[in-house]
Amino acid sequence: MSPDLWMILAFAGLLIAGVPVAFSLALAGAVGILVGLTPEMLATLGTNTYNSIAKYPLIAIPLFIMTGLIFERAGVALRLVRFAQALIGPRHGGLALVAVLVCMIMGGMSGSGPADAAAVAMVMLPSMTKAGYPKPFSATLIAASASTAILIPPSVALILYSIVVPGVDLRALFAAGLFPGILAGLALLVPALLVSRRYGWEGGTPVEGAERLKVGETFKQALPALFAPVLILGGLRSGLFTPTEAAVVAVAYGALVGLFLTREIGWRDLWSLLGEAAVISGVVMLIIALAGIFAWAGTMLGTFRHLAEWIIGLTDNGVLLLILIMLAVLLAGMLLDAISIYLIMMPILLPVMQHFGWNPVWFGILLAMNIAIGQFTPPVAVNLMVTTNIARIRLEQTVGWALLFVLAMASALALVAIFPEIALWLPRTLGYNV
Repeated sequence: MSPDLWMILAFAGLLIAGVPVAFSLALAGAVGILVGLTPEMLATLGTNTYNSIAKYPLIAIPLFIMTGLIFERAGVALRLVRFAQALIGPRHGGLALVAVLVCMIMGGMSGSGPADAAAVAMVMLPSMTKAGYPKPFSATLIAASASTAILIPPSVALILYSIVVPGVDLRALFAAGLFPGILAGLALLVPALLVSRRYGWEGGTPVEGAERLKVGETFKQALPALFAPVLILGGLRSGLFTPTEAAVVAVAYGALVGLFLTREIGWRDLWSLLGEAAVISGVVMLIIALAGIFAWAGTMLGTFRHLAEWIIGLTDNGVLLLILIMLAVLLAGMLLDAISIYLIMMPILLPVMQHFGWNPVWFGILLAMNIAIGQFTPPVAVNLMVTTNIARIRLEQTVGWALLFVLAMASALALVAIFPEIALWLPRTLGYNV
């Protein structure tokens, strides 16, 4: 049996045995080195682990994680919900519309789907339940809407993609994700409103414990939150700061909002948030670091090249192959997190992308949209796990609604695949190299 097959089987076997993804990658890489190279090459494990995370752009990941945590605790979601409710008013499906809009705005601050889902679900689920929405529907809608955080900048997944794929401008990726992210949100909104009207679910019910406020008043309260995406994207566009520096600015701005404007976090809370962000970032960085062993072994053994050649050999039809790749990524998204998918699949897909001449920015957005669908598709569905836990319902109760929203977002994915300019128009207009 070839070393390639040994490494792939070792990785699959470890995952099936329940070994965490990070350690499965590292151990499978070690198996590949032992079988295909020499035992002495195991001495490179430490160097490869370090080299995987010794990249300046990766600094942005823990900082944006910290930003999401700060805004989550600073009462930002509640203020956005009040403003959206005042703007939309009482109507069938009003709260469903509020949930989608707030998730999209929160995604422009946190860059993380699970963080987005948790913040919005804590505020929206009680009021949606009171208004007559079934908990499985509400939890699924919020989980699906929160998945747009992987597209709407700043996105942790797109940061990693820009590192894995050489020569891709992160600013171009951020710009390219904006319209597909909005399109995905609108695609989710259509069935949500239709179903709400069909069953007569009332919207516009005030958030529990809060009085109905005027649009102007709620806008003033929500303004600090609404300004956060403008600050990040405006600073990037103007060249005032780099994406990594934008993450630093976002943390500082979030701390100022929480400490002095909303006053819902104190200095002691800020310290605990730093610790929480460090723990989450540690998990992410551990996956990236240990995946470096797998990536190095796969490169040295030619595993990724062999797999890419096999994929290219399946068909000469680029459209058919793109569909097959999207289905494979969707399946992976149902089982793995976005970071693991990029680290495992991109070394294989990069030669395929180059062979067919696919635009790397457009391809990256397609992958992100596909992974976003996986975040609310059982059996794993990380966003759905968060919202069902808050709603205190079983994951199985949401399957029917999840399939409805999967079809809705898949239609948005198909539009971006058929019309690449949906993703590429904005970065080209802004003068980025795409």
